Amino acid sequence: MTQAHKTGPIAAATGLTPDAVRYYERLGLLPTAPRTSAGFRLYSPDTIERIKFIRRAQQFGLALREIRQLLAPANGQRREQCRHVRAVIEQHLADLEARIRELQAFRRTLQGAVTECDRALRLKELVECPVVDHLSHDR
Repeated sequence: MTQAHKTGPIAAATGLTPDAVRYYERLGLLPTAPRTSAGFRLYSPDTIERIKFIRRAQQFGLALREIRQLLAPANGQRREQCRHVRAVIEQHLADLEARIRELQAFRRTLQGAVTECDRALRLKELVECPVVDHLSHDR
């Protein structure tokens, strides 16, 4: 192992709190760090890159349990691990595509509301906002 790092420097380098680094370790997202005689955890230098991967995966919507599955060692089962990783990613992709469809439908609804407001605003007489009117009577 080259230079080992204590929890504080790992946290500072990754934007996490020291508690979050320890939490990732408890969840199995990070390998169990060896300890000094004083009880300080010593993380390997590749821990920073691993945490950066975890954070990127979270930003893209993967849950910590899914990330843990992706990071699990193959234990000689490389093909099976790859199948499992593919299944996790495929499910996430299906969820993402469903969300995109929902967002597109909501976008169409909002565009329709803008069109209704524009139509009302072009009228010379004062009318109630059609969107507010629709929402207040659609309960």
